[in-house]
Amino acid sequence: QVQLVESGGGLVQPGGSLRLSCAPSRSISSNYAMGWYRQAPGKQRELVARISSGGSTNYADSVKGRFTISRDNAKNTVYLQMNSLRSEDTAVYYCNFHNIYNAYDYWGQGTQVTVSS
Repeated sequence: QVQLVESGGGLVQPGGSLRLSCAPSRSISSNYAMGWYRQAPGKQRELVARISSGGSTNYADSVKGRFTISRDNAKNTVYLQMNSLRSEDTAVYYCNFHNIYNAYDYWGQGTQVTVSS
């Protein structure tokens, strides 16, 4: 019954910034790893960034130094701060909550990020 609701996507110029947010529609526990994935037309979905329940992070090489993932456990919210955006960052971005005990995945509906001048 829980849905992940994403916001923050849109059109931005190269070099610009966006912040994506994702939160569940109903209260859930904090026992989730959280992540952001993206998929461009004709390409496979790829992991962009993830953050563990303890706060450890990792990133795709293509976004290291430009994107920052963070979480607010009190709000059950995950964020993706995207800076220095490039045209190749254009994709639909999906958030993911992965339950660390039963491996159940929640997925957001996707939000379009378009980087273009």
